[in-house]
Amino acid sequence: MTANSDSGWDLSVYNRNGQLTLVVEVKSKLNASPEWAARFRRNILVHGSLTFPLAPYFLMVFPDRFYLWTDADVRLDQSEPTYTIDAQPIFNRYFEQAGVKADQISGQSLELIVASWLGEIIHSEKSPEDINKSQQWLIDSGLYAALAGGKFLMIS
Repeated sequence: MTANSDSGWDLSVYNRNGQLTLVVEVKSKLNASPEWAARFRRNILVHGSLTFPLAPYFLMVFPDRFYLWTDADVRLDQSEPTYTIDAQPIFNRYFEQAGVKADQISGQSLELIVASWLGEIIHSEKSPEDINKSQQWLIDSGLYAALAGGKFLMIS
């Protein structure tokens, strides 16, 4: 993993052609509503517009939920997420391996888990038909195909 001090995002994912495709913000807050996430996202984009590069996909990750915005580079408004995803089926095995629960995870540990999960997607050799149904949103949104063969940079 390479530190990316220019981005400002917790994780920045580039596609196989080197184009910024996904930016990720990771928060250890539980029970964040879509409205709260939309306000938080808008505040980041409005106040960080010079330092936070935009990407077609914006993912806000919480221990219990993901919020994904598609076409995020053109939508700087307070729109609600395109997808709301239950994080439990994705994170359960990571939490079990680490011996923690969603309400015990630190922000930094959650970032490492998200990086591991994204790395699996980036380097996956599974066809879309073989992806677990709990992650169908990755296929439907186009994010799975956009990330395949890419790379990510992580802020420590």
